This record gives sequence, structure tokens and C-alpha cells, in this order.
Amino acid sequence: MTDETDLPAWAERIRHERRRRGWSQKQVAVHLFKAAGNEIALAEFESVLRTIKRHEAGKGHPRDPYPLLYCRVFEIPETKLFERPAVPEATTDDCADDDANSVSSAALPWLWGAGQTADAIYDITKSDLMLNRREAVKALAITAGLPLVDPVQRWLAYPPPVPSPSEYGGRIGLDEVAQLEHAANVFRTWDDQHGGGLARKAVIGQLNEVADLLRDSHPHEVSVRLFHVMAQLAKIAATMSWDCGMQTAAQKYYVMSLQASTPGEDKPFGASVLASMARQLLYLDRPQDALELIRLALDGVRSTATPRLRAMLHTREAWSYAKMGRPESFKRATGNAKDAFSEIGSHDPDPDWIAYFDDAELAGVTGGRYLELAQHDSRFAGDALDHIRQAVALRQRSSMRSLALDQVGLAYAHLLTGDRDEAVTLGNAAADAAGQVQSDRVRVQLREFYLEIKARKDPIMAPLEQHIRETLAR
Repeated sequence: MTDETDLPAWAERIRHERRRRGWSQKQVAVHLFKAAGNEIALAEFESVLRTIKRHEAGKGHPRDPYPLLYCRVFEIPETKLFERPAVPEATTDDCADDDANSVSSAALPWLWGAGQTADAIYDITKSDLMLNRREAVKALAITAGLPLVDPVQRWLAYPPPVPSPSEYGGRIGLDEVAQLEHAANVFRTWDDQHGGGLARKAVIGQLNEVADLLRDSHPHEVSVRLFHVMAQLAKIAATMSWDCGMQTAAQKYYVMSLQASTPGEDKPFGASVLASMARQLLYLDRPQDALELIRLALDGVRSTATPRLRAMLHTREAWSYAKMGRPESFKRATGNAKDAFSEIGSHDPDPDWIAYFDDAELAGVTGGRYLELAQHDSRFAGDALDHIRQAVALRQRSSMRSLALDQVGLAYAHLLTGDRDEAVTLGNAAADAAGQVQSDRVRVQLREFYLEIKARKDPIMAPLEQHIRETLAR
């Protein structure tokens, strides 16, 4: 056995980064598959696990794509992990602080002025439209920890900047703004129905056009509504980028959406952006950072949020606790979400951007969190099953991405309760549903279900394993 004192420095660092997170080598393998997303093909799970063991034993320097994937998983640039030049989107100084364990805030455009925000979004979208998607997914890692949370706190206290009014009017009037608002709603519907792969470039192009309009001056009402449209489009672009496996681009657009919501004079929408940023961090196993963002969001809209928005924020809070393995805190936050949702009435009009959070979404997100708890404690499997069944029954069939997530979760819940026959039947339906949407989130959840099936080595489930493997390959 290799003496740890004789290990190469990079092998020691890989082992250290795994142990400091409390991960097993199998958990690292799962994270590598997540980091690979749609763009990078990895071998079978057992082969990847053997490769990780060889790397930690110092037997051969990791070959592509493993250096990139390790850096994504550990959120550390190559200069620090492997002592070699970093990929283009990171710099040597990006992770000088071990405690931060993330790319520095310099990777994100923290610009709170109205004009600065419009200029930054114009430049970012212009570059994005010319960027090859395969290049975009090679970005090192998202920003997390203090470099992310500290700047976000400025959203809480920053007063809305007053856009410079124009004496003579701008290039467009309120009728044109209304058309742009309608376009944003159409893009949001597309994203909800099909995932982000189909329309991302169209959204980026529209966002670029709105940012260009805001480089001119307009009457105050036109300017405020344009900033709000820009915030909505940036959030949609972020979600679509995430669905394409472009995590760094997604976070950048979320940040720009948050900042555009300030001159857009819409604090509740900014809170919804923070909830989306938190969801991304939860997906990447950063529950403490996600919880910090949700607390900021709740503080920011304590007196202005509608019951529907409060319910959604509390589900993100509950999600954070579930990820942290705190079931009692999870149950308390889930109860707060249900209480807030029960207050929804006709006297509380909700904007279009939060309308998606309905009975089906509440049941689905709650069931999904019970499912995460059930993976460590089977006592929660029944609760997961009940909630996800309700979500599937209530879900609109046009919401294909959410329905696919529900169906994968339902099959997984049946597997954890020991109902293999139902797990196989529903698992095949879930694989078919997953194949109809372009969403990295759906693929990751399906892959986790696949890894659970594979680990059981049950002959009854072998055809389902093959079906899912073929779906993921496509």
C-alpha cells in the first residue's frame, strides 16, 4: 500500500479535499458524473471509481477530463489543485483563501448602478452569442462561500438607483415595452415546458436587445419597466444555461438578474432570483450557502411578499435543511411553506413570474426533499411517495421538465419502499419522459436513480438499467 507521505502533492490534495467534505470515494464519483453533465462522456461508474482510487494512490497523473472535473467538484482552480495553468475563466488569485473554497467574486459582475448593469449585460450577452457552447461548459466552477454571500447582502440594503429620465423620450414607448414583457412570458413558458436547450440563444439575443435599449435614456416609467424585463430575461437565460450544463454562465445571469431587479424596483422578484441561486447551490451540494441566500431573501421581502412567494422561499429553506441532514428543521420550514400557501386568495394577486408555484409544485418539491432524506433513512420513503404521487396527479402535462422530475422521483421512491415491480414500471416511464426534455437537472436525477439501480445488481431491474443507460447516452 502506498505510504501517504510518499504521495505526489496533487494526490494528497485530492484526498484532502474529499476528506474535508466527509465524502466517500463513491460520492466523489457521483459528483464527477454531475460535473460532467451533457458535454463530457465518462466511463461506467465502477471504472470511474477505480480511476479515483488510482489517483488518490498517486498512480499516474489524472488525464483529461479528470483535472477539469475535479476542479469543478472541489471548486478549486487547477493552479491550486494540480499546480498547472488554470483554465481561461479563472486566475491564480481566484482561490487564495482556503476557507472560501471557491472562485473569487471577481468572476461575477457585481455592479449595482443602473447604467453599469445595462452595459455589463449587453457585453456579456454579446460575448455569449458568439461563444461555442462546448467552450462555455469548460468554465472552472461557480462562486460560493463569502465571495458570493457578502456581495449579495448589498441587494438587501441598496436603494433603487433612479434611472436618468429623458426629456425627449427614448427609442421606444410603453406599447413596445408591453410587447417585450409579453415576449419574456413566452420564453418563460417555453423553458417550463421543454427545458433550456431549445431557446437559450433566442433569450440571450432578446436580452442583448433590451440591454442595448437601456444604454439610452428613457422616461422613468419606461426605464423601470425595461429593467424589469431585463431582470426577467436574465433569470430565464440563467435557468436555460443551467439546463444546458453551463453552471458558471447560469450563475452569472442570475447575478445580473438580481442586480437588474433593483432599478426595476421589484424587490420580490429579486427574492425569487435569490431562491433560484440557492437552488443552483443546492444542486451543487452547497446547502449552507443556499440557506444564507434564502435568509437574505426572506429578510428582504418580509413585509412585501405575497403568500405564494413566501411559500416558495420556505420550500427552498426546507430544501437546505434536508441537504444538511436536519429533518426536524426541514419539517418546520415545510410547515411554514404549507401555512403560507394556505393563505393564498383572490385578494393577493401574484405576478406571472411566480404563478408556476402551484399545488403541484409545492407537493413536488416537498416530495423531492423527503426522497433525499429517504436515501439515508428509509422511514421518510412513505412521505416522499405520498407527496410525489400528489404532484404527478396535479401537474399540468405541458410542464414536461417538472413532470419528468416528478416521475423519476416517484420511481425512486417506490424503489426505496421495496416495491420493485412498480419501480420498474414507473422507471421506464420516467426514462421516456426524461428523453423528451433538454434539461441537465433531469439527466442528473435520472443518473442518480440509475446508479442506485446499478448498485443493487438485481436481475429483475436489469432491463430498466439498460433503458436508462440508453436514454442517458442519447
